[in-house]
Amino acid sequence: MTTKVQHTYAIGDRVAERPKAHGLVAVREETKARIAQYRSQRYGTVVGLTSKPNIRGAKQKFLLIKWDHLKTPTEHAQKRICPIDQLTKLQAEGYGTGVE
Repeated sequence: MTTKVQHTYAIGDRVAERPKAHGLVAVREETKARIAQYRSQRYGTVVGLTSKPNIRGAKQKFLLIKWDHLKTPTEHAQKRICPIDQLTKLQAEGYGTGVE
């Protein structure tokens, strides 16, 4: 079984969070507002690269990202991030439009 080759990131790369699903099943307006604040598209710059072992011992890649709207960087799994130039392609292909 082959695995999809992921993009190789370097410090200074501009990135975006992969699109999130748009399905929102909350009924109450205050719940919808609370969820909506976490659903905006984020853009940032890679400031560090790390890897950590998962429960089986395989290494997983993580990126330290300084988001444009935050003062401090945060760590994210590489599979949840995409290069900023691939974001429109993912959105055009419908990535993130279904309910997960």
